[in-house]
Amino acid sequence: MKRYFSFLWQCGRISFVGGWRYHTWMTVLTILSLIGLYAYCQQLVHGLVTTGMTDQVSWGLYIANFTFLVGMAAAAAMLVIPVYVYRNMQLYDVVVFGELLAVSVIIMCLMFVTVDLGRPDRFLHMLQRFNFPISMLTWDVLALTGYLLLNLHICGYLIYCSYCGREPSKAFYIPFVFIAIVWAISIHTVTAFLYVGLGGRPFWNSAIIAPRFLASAFAAGPAFIILTLQIVRRYTRHRVNDDSLLTLRRIVQVAMIINAFLLGCEVFTEFYTDSAHSASAHYLFLGLHGRSGLVPWIWTAIVFNLVATVLFVLPASRALRTLNIACILAVLGIWIEKGMGLIIPAFVPTPLGEIVEYVPTAHEIMVCVGIWAFGLLLYTVFVRISVPVLAGELTHEKRYGEPARRVQGVQSS
Repeated sequence: MKRYFSFLWQCGRISFVGGWRYHTWMTVLTILSLIGLYAYCQQLVHGLVTTGMTDQVSWGLYIANFTFLVGMAAAAAMLVIPVYVYRNMQLYDVVVFGELLAVSVIIMCLMFVTVDLGRPDRFLHMLQRFNFPISMLTWDVLALTGYLLLNLHICGYLIYCSYCGREPSKAFYIPFVFIAIVWAISIHTVTAFLYVGLGGRPFWNSAIIAPRFLASAFAAGPAFIILTLQIVRRYTRHRVNDDSLLTLRRIVQVAMIINAFLLGCEVFTEFYTDSAHSASAHYLFLGLHGRSGLVPWIWTAIVFNLVATVLFVLPASRALRTLNIACILAVLGIWIEKGMGLIIPAFVPTPLGEIVEYVPTAHEIMVCVGIWAFGLLLYTVFVRISVPVLAGELTHEKRYGEPARRVQGVQSS
């Protein structure tokens, strides 16, 4: 127990140590988080009237970000599978970064759900009336909470074992790894079922929604981790070889192709049948009765996704600069497609035929930016702690004297 508390103390201490880039980055994230907290306090006082959501469009930017981030969390499974199923140990350290990303992202998901409730005390109502197993929302709460605990245990145990300088016991984490693989698929599937199960919103009533969620998740998540690993490699002493990046590139490449194919199938079904239920799709892609607020967004997302897919397929994406461009385009394109492009059109037009467009307010944007900043701050701290531990520069034996001073000299992102 004494060693464990020493580990926590060393982790807390090293999270404040870094170069000027690290401190500037953390300062900016802290300021943005505080601005988001201020905006949320205003929403807490005045209610959801400070947002652009209405009775007609009751889910907006908050749920759009939640949907995207659930996929980012599920994508950690795509890093676990090659390592523990196919024994590709080149990605061993990458798995830790993926698990840490999942922890940060799940916390962000819970924060987005909290701010979307308007009144956080409504969580008590959910706990008192759990309504299991009928309610899909109950399933989603269990899936997110369970996945958070699984990832906390896996990455926490592996990092602590590295700190102690001993081999991790397979009995303490391998079973949880395989549970987490299944759980990762379930969290995004259950989230998709939340939408699919709403019969009054025909735009979501498609069996292909869940596979689309998984394909886009397994593209955006590894793409984000590729960008993270290059920052880690550039600004720390932790070595990430090119083979790991190229393995992740192949994962994103396949996922982007599948995602584009499924989107094409969805578009064909909506427009070829041309039924009354395709009004939401018409509003999204072409506009409806002079209302076209989302048309520029969705076509921007499609262009980003197609360009990213082509770049991933071409051999040119083996070059890191091209790979970075493709990853950025993929993350942005999928964020638009799975966010505003999926959530908002289901409410336009309403079941009564009303066309009420949704535009996020400044308060909503500030709250979202604050949550994103807080999540990135958490992830930065997690990576800052794990890099010297995994590199063997911060261990139980090196906590005092000259070795500890060398740890303080490690550059940080």
